[in-house]
Amino acid sequence: MPDATYNLNGGLKPTLKRFADLDGPDFFPTPPWATFALVDNEAFKGDLWECACGDGAMSRVLEDANPSTFSSDLYRRGYGEPGIDFLDPARTADNIVTNPPYNCAEGFVASGLKHARRKFALLLRLAFLEGANRQRTIFSRCPPSRVWVFSERITFYPSGVERKGSGTTAYAWFVWDKDASTGTELKWFPPGYKARYSVGT
Repeated sequence: MPDATYNLNGGLKPTLKRFADLDGPDFFPTPPWATFALVDNEAFKGDLWECACGDGAMSRVLEDANPSTFSSDLYRRGYGEPGIDFLDPARTADNIVTNPPYNCAEGFVASGLKHARRKFALLLRLAFLEGANRQRTIFSRCPPSRVWVFSERITFYPSGVERKGSGTTAYAWFVWDKDASTGTELKWFPPGYKARYSVGT
């Protein structure tokens, strides 16, 4: 069920609010450069599943890095296999990588930890590290192996909207690596990914 704070008819302010689209809640394509930052720094051995693929913005980058990429989404958005609910999937994969819906990120963590055999990576707000409930239910039990913090801000725009301005929210890739030792390593992407991979996008 969409978050009550979503606004279908308000003015577009991607740096301040998240908006639902009419085909399903919380659809904000991921700028390709944000996915390139991950695949340039994390190796994914075996097959890979992008489980909230939307229009394929992230999937296309992942497919170039790993041809054994399967893409799906709960909603039909023109890419991948629709109708697959990641919160109750009937499949597993060696690796799972996605930008989860804003209103069910915690559910995606629980499902990803269960269904990824090797690595599980989520693009989340850096503020996801905060919160007493997440500390009790996620970070004290199964903390991420690495948190890759962006040194450049990501701006998420609804599909088809003119891209201008910059984001005000800090994001990071949270990576759970089942082959890594315990503990969480905090790392930073160097600046330059936005300029290097945004040409022509």
